[in-house]
Amino acid sequence: MSAMPLDRIALISDVHGNLTALEAVLADISGRGIERIFNLGDYVGKGPRGQAVVDRCREVCEVNLLGNWDDFLPDPGRTEDREGLRWWKNELREEQWRWLRGLPFCHDFVLSGRQVRLFHASSTSVHRRVRFDHSEAEYLGMFENTPATGDGPVPTMVGYADTHDPFFEEDLGRTLFNTGSVGNSLGDPTPVYVILEGVLDSTEPAPLSVQFVRVPYDAHAELAVARELGMPELDAYESEIIHGLYRTNFYSGTPDGYHR
Repeated sequence: MSAMPLDRIALISDVHGNLTALEAVLADISGRGIERIFNLGDYVGKGPRGQAVVDRCREVCEVNLLGNWDDFLPDPGRTEDREGLRWWKNELREEQWRWLRGLPFCHDFVLSGRQVRLFHASSTSVHRRVRFDHSEAEYLGMFENTPATGDGPVPTMVGYADTHDPFFEEDLGRTLFNTGSVGNSLGDPTPVYVILEGVLDSTEPAPLSVQFVRVPYDAHAELAVARELGMPELDAYESEIIHGLYRTNFYSGTPDGYHR
């Protein structure tokens, strides 16, 4: 009996206005013949070309989800704190602000007999962060239905993003993974995305895989664009996309600590 053909879905997230990284990842996805792309949010902020990133993701992504930056950056009450926030907001078109704020919280589907749920940060909010060194309670909470996720079938596989820190974990019959970041990867600044492979929309058990892909790109070219456009917080952006050092640690002089 011949095996059932497997579907492939590329999961990208946290592009953060880094168009050069996005195009490198999209080229890799295309080169593999993958046509379905799901985006787990954070299109804007930190990098210089949020407007172009939003347009590109609207063009190529079948699913686009809400991220924490997409939620708070267009909010006029929350973007006056510093020059960078005002700059990233004003670089977008007004209709893009509305599109970002209106994005869905999560996306549920079935793959190879597994109930899969994707969201940006946690099951309760795009602003609640769950790191790789989470507690068991945090782990179990990622699989729960909440007012944010709605009352769909409870997932046995959850993919999320937000922390820019890819990982894969299985326990208690459940699978949790983090896609990492395309445009602002920390620790290793090389963009990373995930390929899910399995039988889409099938409730029958079938082969299933989660693959992490690193895609080199010209980070110095992206930094040059940011400088040319006059983007604020350039030193912090350089620390992130060149050295993989989170800007909070850069400002505080801490050599590392994004994981803590």
